[in-house]
Amino acid sequence: MKVGVNLLPEHTSLAALRDAWCRADALAVDSLWMWDHFFPATGDPEGTSFECWTLIAAMAADTANATVGSLVSAVGYRNPDLLTDMARTVDHISGGRAVLGLGAGWMVRDYEEYGYEFPPDSARLEQLETALARVRSRLARLRPPPAGRLPVLIGGSGEKVTLRLVAQYADAWNFIGTPEEFARKSEVLDRWCERVGRDPSTIERTISVFAEERALPLQQYAAAGADHVIRSVRFPFDFDDVTDLLAQR
Repeated sequence: MKVGVNLLPEHTSLAALRDAWCRADALAVDSLWMWDHFFPATGDPEGTSFECWTLIAAMAADTANATVGSLVSAVGYRNPDLLTDMARTVDHISGGRAVLGLGAGWMVRDYEEYGYEFPPDSARLEQLETALARVRSRLARLRPPPAGRLPVLIGGSGEKVTLRLVAQYADAWNFIGTPEEFARKSEVLDRWCERVGRDPSTIERTISVFAEERALPLQQYAAAGADHVIRSVRFPFDFDDVTDLLAQR
């Protein structure tokens, strides 16, 4: 069972973030993540916030052990080919530890204030499918190629489209919800794998536990079928819960 940390890059400073990811890496967490929003998603909407991929590049340079990635990048924010190249470059900075996390996006303000159209759900899912195909194509053409595996993670839980895309394209899947909900969605993903001819065991199953939630015993996540628990932590970046999960691991 893996244990990761999602550092929320809002209502904090860059110095605090850098200290936090270095401390987390020293704890021997398995993964470090940043969400991809241009404004705070919680608390004061006019509070401080930092951009995802420039932070991940700095995190990759400062750390040595954990994987580093986006949880998750909305495909409508950046050209998918460019985003793939960015992730490939971060992969080299990290020595092969990068993960490209992708999703359909949901935060309207991010889109509208940065000049992106915010289409309906169905259109954003179409964008995600198109982007995934472009990511796969661009990865095969980049020179030099990624330094490591550069796995693709998809975040979401839609049973008709998103989980089908996970079965078709993803190396890992991220879900937000209870262990019981996770187990049910995981069964749906298994059925999609069967339909598309994919071995379901080849998809890493990750579950996010947000800062406001109580972290459950690791055994409960494992019993639901999770391979990887990702604990969100906000400023001032107290890692007591993370340390407890690591001890249980």
